[in-house]
Amino acid sequence: MTDSTSSAENQSLSAAETPVSTLSARQRWYQLALVVLAAGTIYPLLYLRQYYQPTMVAFFGINDLQLGQLYSTLGTVFVLCYLPSGWLADRVAPRILICFSLFTTGLLGYFYASKPGFDWLLLIFACWGLSTGLTFWSAVIKRVSSIAQSSERGRFFGILDGGRGMVEASLATVAVALFGWYAAQGLEQTGFRNVILMYASLCVTLAVILLFIRDPATAQHQDRVAARNSNLWLDLKTLAAKPNLWLLASVVFCGYQLFWSTYNFSAYLRTSDYGVPAALAAFITAGKMWMRPIGGIGGGWLADKMSRAGVLCGVLICGALGISALILLPAGIPHIALIAFVLLVGMFAYAVRGLYWALLDRCDIPPHCTGLAIGLVSVIGYSPDIYLPLLSGYLTQHFPGAMGYRLFFSYIVVITLCGAFGAWRLHVRFNRK
Repeated sequence: MTDSTSSAENQSLSAAETPVSTLSARQRWYQLALVVLAAGTIYPLLYLRQYYQPTMVAFFGINDLQLGQLYSTLGTVFVLCYLPSGWLADRVAPRILICFSLFTTGLLGYFYASKPGFDWLLLIFACWGLSTGLTFWSAVIKRVSSIAQSSERGRFFGILDGGRGMVEASLATVAVALFGWYAAQGLEQTGFRNVILMYASLCVTLAVILLFIRDPATAQHQDRVAARNSNLWLDLKTLAAKPNLWLLASVVFCGYQLFWSTYNFSAYLRTSDYGVPAALAAFITAGKMWMRPIGGIGGGWLADKMSRAGVLCGVLICGALGISALILLPAGIPHIALIAFVLLVGMFAYAVRGLYWALLDRCDIPPHCTGLAIGLVSVIGYSPDIYLPLLSGYLTQHFPGAMGYRLFFSYIVVITLCGAFGAWRLHVRFNRK
């Protein structure tokens, strides 16, 4: 089989995609919409610090160091859960796992809104790591992988990330308006508590709705039976012998760090070199979120028209160039130019997130251990959640002002180019088949 053209790539169909044959186009898009809605609703509750960090610290009576400990705990649990998450997704229907995750995350949100002490907060974040890592993440990726046809995998995974971003941005707009209404009356903490309750209620409501929606019959049931009868160690040995899977893991590892670096844009712009006001920095952060549907869906569409791995390589290179430009921008540059660069890099970062999972079907994974493969890649790919907050904090603390951020972004440029090289190697390997 050759893959020298985009049509040959899109026509190749791995054994892992056999469940698609029993689903109509309408069913597949309907299932995708449900997954996008679930993914866009569950995660914002965990990352309210992106918009409300000062209020959040005051609400719980904690300091920045304790806040970092909460998110380090969350990232550690994520990494520990990714592999068993894949094992679980091979054996339990994804819809059941997704419903359980939404319901549990929402219940924890109600407890979160009660303003518990720091020890309880650590427990909540650890449990959130379980409910959104162990029982959710691999189930979502496997769900989309199982319903997407070969010719539309780029679009489906692009829509997963882009659509999720659109849901998150829409909910964030409502939440910010709610918070602003209370803040205008001098009730910031009350507004923050109501924002938490809003997200928690949405999670619980969506879980109940999805519980009563039956899945269309697919061949996934046979795959789950085969997974339950399989040997975990033999499956791991099989996956370890797949070089493309390891390359994919390295690309996710590098590409995810490009995305993670965008969390630092607001603070970077507020340094003395650029002097962007807090309100404008918040506006830019919100605007960056709206780049997610553009980057994710646009990148996925382009990948289906061309080579998925080739487009991913190009997007990673563009992301590295964009970060390099942010590092080199002189002090006093017009704010409109800063906004343009931030939005552009955000678009590339979101396109990367929408593209790398679209390569999973090219890694020759047996259908019964697709979830395990997702978990294995995730353990490696998302491990930066553990150390990137520490690296960023160390550099910005020991090199005050813009310099600390520039050193951090320089590391991101190097690691992103490494990811581009990995994507190029995948492109070459696919073309040799």
